[in-house]
Amino acid sequence: MSELNATAAALLGLLHDGPATGGQLVAGAGERFGAFFSVTRSQVYRELPALSKEGLVRLGKQGPRSSQQYLITAAGKKAFKAWLTSEAGPDHLRSPLILRLVHAASLTAKQRQVLLDSARTSYSQQLDDAKAATKAADGPYEKAVAEFAQAQAKAALKLLDAIPAA
Repeated sequence: MSELNATAAALLGLLHDGPATGGQLVAGAGERFGAFFSVTRSQVYRELPALSKEGLVRLGKQGPRSSQQYLITAAGKKAFKAWLTSEAGPDHLRSPLILRLVHAASLTAKQRQVLLDSARTSYSQQLDDAKAATKAADGPYEKAVAEFAQAQAKAALKLLDAIPAA
């Protein structure tokens, strides 16, 4: 078995909850950790056959419109546990906003203002969502992650407030 990448590990973690189709995995990823780790539809549909080939998942029931259910195998559970207990390595922030801000001098003042206003609206919504997630958290780990999401949104809003539009 080759070393799991973070996307494969995310899918195996979601499959611990039970069988799921690719579409359900995409939705589950967005709900559970979308604020911190994005998983695209194309990534899911690229990873699932690779996980199956490695024997970490197996095919389950065929659903409507040719949707295919996947189940985690014993080897998949073992690989996921090994990934969880391995060294995490450095975190990498991939923020399209920050990338745009680095190049914001190439924009007109009006374009910069639109960028800042749009980002402020988005991060304000993320802050509201994170506050709701904190209140709804079932356990200490979910609550800590939701509180981190609040702190991240607050930091982004503080960054936006520090940047002049002109």
